[in-house]
Amino acid sequence: MSQESTTDSAVQSADRPTAVILASGGMDSATAAAVARDRGYDLAFLHTSYGQKTEGKEYDCAREQAEAFEVREFFHAETSHLSNIGGSSLTDPKQAVGDADTESDEVPDSYVPFRNANLLSMATSYAEATGSEAIFVGAHSEDFSGYPDCRPVFFEAFQQVVDGGTEDSTDIDIEAPFVEWSKTDIAEKGLELGVPYESTWSCYREEGPACGTCDACAYRLQAFQRLGEHDPIEYAERPDYVEQ
Repeated sequence: MSQESTTDSAVQSADRPTAVILASGGMDSATAAAVARDRGYDLAFLHTSYGQKTEGKEYDCAREQAEAFEVREFFHAETSHLSNIGGSSLTDPKQAVGDADTESDEVPDSYVPFRNANLLSMATSYAEATGSEAIFVGAHSEDFSGYPDCRPVFFEAFQQVVDGGTEDSTDIDIEAPFVEWSKTDIAEKGLELGVPYESTWSCYREEGPACGTCDACAYRLQAFQRLGEHDPIEYAERPDYVEQ
């Protein structure tokens, strides 16, 4: 894990609490960062590379967002265990990422088994060590229909784990502000808060241009299309997901 200070200390205030952002490089976590900042938190980014196929692009986007949000610190964790365990098209080079099916309630092949528990555990360690008061994660309702570790019950249970597994003097809130929101709701809020969506990445298949046809691209494009807004990143294809 590497730690980088990204801003002048004068930008930060000792009077403001710090929130750890699980910064994937995507639009959901970037919007979560904007919400945390809007609530008065200083930000610390935790970005993880675990063998996902687009990890280079995701890292670059997370770094660009860190600069835009003037975060206090940027932590980059490289871990191979999720990739070595396998079970996901995101990490297995021999397994192709499936095409989008926005109507399906089945767990997609891109599900990384129990990933959020792993990431939140790292974020909790970081938050407790640094005295941070909250951890923000960008999971939303269209995630938990297919990803079991994005459901509200998971975050409620993990809050109990944090409360029971940290020092008595530690008080860390697990914040999933979009857990009942749609992707469209997130995009609308992000546009309101000025999220630099040109510095975000969602595609599961490619590091550029985005494919436009995987689940992540489909939900993202659909959100912008529903709002009548142009998604600023480059796509190989831009299907119309509103009329489908």
